[in-house]
Amino acid sequence: MCRSIKTLRPPVLPGEATDDDIRAAALQYVRKVSGFRAPAAHNREAFDAAVDAVARATAELLGALEVRGRTGPK
Repeated sequence: MCRSIKTLRPPVLPGEATDDDIRAAALQYVRKVSGFRAPAAHNREAFDAAVDAVARATAELLGALEVRGRTGPK
């Protein structure tokens, strides 16, 4: 897939993923899928909406995951 998207769950990430981490991963995903690093003005709204949707879905996923063997507070 995209090598610049990093794993955002513990223990790979040594803490909770921040909103910035999640947004950066969503942006990289949408860039890869769309083929645009920066979309033209006429595609900007769709591009930004996709980044927002992927970021929301990612935050939801990370919030719902149960990482077994993890010590400390969730």
